[in-house]
Amino acid sequence: MADKKAEEVQTSAVQYIRQWGESSFPPTLLATLVSAQHLRPFQPLPMIFPPLLLFSSYLNINGFKTDAAGISAAWSGLYFLLALRRKQGITHKFGTRGLIRGATLAVCAANLIGGGLAYTFGRREKEDVEK
Repeated sequence: MADKKAEEVQTSAVQYIRQWGESSFPPTLLATLVSAQHLRPFQPLPMIFPPLLLFSSYLNINGFKTDAAGISAAWSGLYFLLALRRKQGITHKFGTRGLIRGATLAVCAANLIGGGLAYTFGRREKEDVEK
C-alpha cells in the first residue's frame, strides 16, 4: 500500500514538472525578471534573452508546446550559466536586486528542468496524425 502511494506521488510530481515546462507563463516570467535586472543600466548581452523567451511563449500559445519547451529550456539554461559567472558579494545577496537575481535563477532552474522534461517526453500532434 505504501509503495503504491509513493509511486502515485512520484508520477504526479513528474507530471507537475512537465506541466510547468509546457506552460507559456514561466518563460514570460523569466523574461520579465531578466528585463528588470538588466534594463537599468542597460546591458546588451543579457537583454538578448527576453525576446527569445517571449518568442517561446508565443510558440507555446500557437500550439507548439514541445518545441516551445525545448527553446525555453535551452535559453533558460544558457542564461543560468551566464548569471552564475557574475560574482555577487554577501552584502548584495539580501537587497532587492539580490532577491530578484535569486528568483531569476530559481525560475531558470525550474524552466531548465521542466522544459527539458517536456521536450524529451513531449509529442508533436502533427507528426502523430501523419503516421
